[in-house]
Amino acid sequence: MNQQSPQARWENHTQRPLLALAVVFAAAYAVPIVDSGASRALATGCTVVEWVVWAAFAADYLMRLALSGRRREFVRTHWLDLCAVVLPILQPLRLLRMVATLILVGRRARMASQIRLTTYVAGAVVGLLMFGSLAVLSVERDSPRGNIKTLGDAVWWSFTTMTTVGYGDHAPTTGLGRMIAVGLMLSGIALLGVVTANIAAWFIARFEKDDVEERRQTAAIEALTEEVRALRAEVAALTGPPGAVTARSGIPGAVAAPSAAVSSAASP
Repeated sequence: MNQQSPQARWENHTQRPLLALAVVFAAAYAVPIVDSGASRALATGCTVVEWVVWAAFAADYLMRLALSGRRREFVRTHWLDLCAVVLPILQPLRLLRMVATLILVGRRARMASQIRLTTYVAGAVVGLLMFGSLAVLSVERDSPRGNIKTLGDAVWWSFTTMTTVGYGDHAPTTGLGRMIAVGLMLSGIALLGVVTANIAAWFIARFEKDDVEERRQTAAIEALTEEVRALRAEVAALTGPPGAVTARSGIPGAVAAPSAAVSSAASP
């Protein structure tokens, strides 16, 4: 049995704690936005929690980099993780911390073999809807020309944007809000493509399974047909000509007929 590398063991042990921290981050990010009248102390505490969660994911990246045998290859293959770690440092905005944490959570969730594609897609949809709604609400609620003022409006807008329906009853008016809309549209198209490909692959696998079963039954019928033919040939070889079968069977008529022919030939 192949022994796991230190990096793989670290990823297995930190998978669930980091996902739990991501849930804590979601709560800390949502509270000041949903409760616009939250106290300054509560808002500051939520900000500290966000930074702590982001720091935990950054430390996880650095630890995996240290445990990796080929660090240059690790950086090259995990460049998105590196961008997510560096992004909030360059510009400490709450929205960038959210984007960075979403990227890191998605990357780590994708590494877990026990998480199936359907679960991952469902989690991605829920996460994007929730964070997209909160993000657009935080930047559009105080806009003079904005029409996304409540959480219900934000959720409805996020849903119609992700599904690329776009009714137009709610739309962002700020530049940052439009950037969020672009991200949601691209994410919705990508997730729709993943779901479509997954369904198509399931149907193809189902049809292939039916074809294999049909070919197996056909092969079994052909084998039985060949066996019956072989048995018929063997029986024909054992029985021989019909007259021989009658003579060997001991039927009286088979002997009486030659005797009558001899008697008629001997009489004058």
